[in-house]
Amino acid sequence: MDETATKDTTATLTEAVNDILGVIEQDREKEIITRRFGLFDRKETLEQIGELLGITRERVRQLEKAILIRLKIAAEDGKVPAIHDVERMLIRHLSENGRVGRVKDIADSLVGDKSTDRHRAHIAFVSELSPNLTVISENDNYHHTIGIKEHGDEKKVKGHVDTIVKTIKEHGEPLQIEQLHDKLGFEHPSHIKALASTSKHLAHLNDHWGLTKWPTVNPKNIRDKIYVILAKNGKPMHFSDIAKAIKDSEFKRKDVTTQAIHNELIKDKRFVLIGRGIYALDSWGYSKGTVSDIITDVLKKAGEPLHRDEIVKRVLKSRHVKETTILLNLQSKSQFKRVAKATYALDSAAS
Repeated sequence: MDETATKDTTATLTEAVNDILGVIEQDREKEIITRRFGLFDRKETLEQIGELLGITRERVRQLEKAILIRLKIAAEDGKVPAIHDVERMLIRHLSENGRVGRVKDIADSLVGDKSTDRHRAHIAFVSELSPNLTVISENDNYHHTIGIKEHGDEKKVKGHVDTIVKTIKEHGEPLQIEQLHDKLGFEHPSHIKALASTSKHLAHLNDHWGLTKWPTVNPKNIRDKIYVILAKNGKPMHFSDIAKAIKDSEFKRKDVTTQAIHNELIKDKRFVLIGRGIYALDSWGYSKGTVSDIITDVLKKAGEPLHRDEIVKRVLKSRHVKETTILLNLQSKSQFKRVAKATYALDSAAS
């Protein structure tokens, strides 16, 4: 977003806030509203404001509620025109972006990288008074959200969000927005994406949405990030390539060293070393162990002697090693016995 547009948006928001505060006659009431919404400084609690003004927490709450009711009536009566300028700006933005949105995301989009807590506070405050907007306050389940009232009140928006969360939870693994759209049949995928972004129970990565507790969409440590990279790649990788992929990823924190990646790969049972510095996921069917362990497993599963070429072929399915390494193990380890030309079996005496 260019600097002129940012200034225009900021000016529109500031003008609306000042016009609204101008409707409030008593200084104490202005103080309550500005501090509760954090219009010029950080947001304050009922207790903090009560202590400052020498009144109880409950009295602050009562005054805040009464002031907001009066301001909403003034807005509906057209006594604060600047509210409608912001409202039109927000409705236009929401119409193009799925009808609902987090206050933070809206501010970032309208103001750009220069979005601040004050911008968000101004947007939230004006929205609270706007006749044609729905506001969902932040709690343990939802982010602070604004929606177009014509398309749903608070109850309806929350219901849609809860349905999306339930659908993903029941599916048991991340889904793309198009897949969610097929399951839910909402009007448009962009609406589903917007609704999903307002839930504190959902996260997304690489266009896949899942529960925040799922590391595949919300990796919280290096090991989870390694898992996501390997799962996305779908085949074994060298630890240096994993480190590079993490640095090139969409992860929030990706400043990791190659050595740190290697250390975490060694510690986690989900990752199996299958060659020199090459790792795979155990869920792909790989198992830990030396080359001789893998040969032993191959012969046990076969239940009969195998030609060395067949042994090499089967071992290479689970280990990225040189053929000569496999042959050397066959010839040098006591648990393997040559029973015919180039044919080996497990030595029952050794086992």
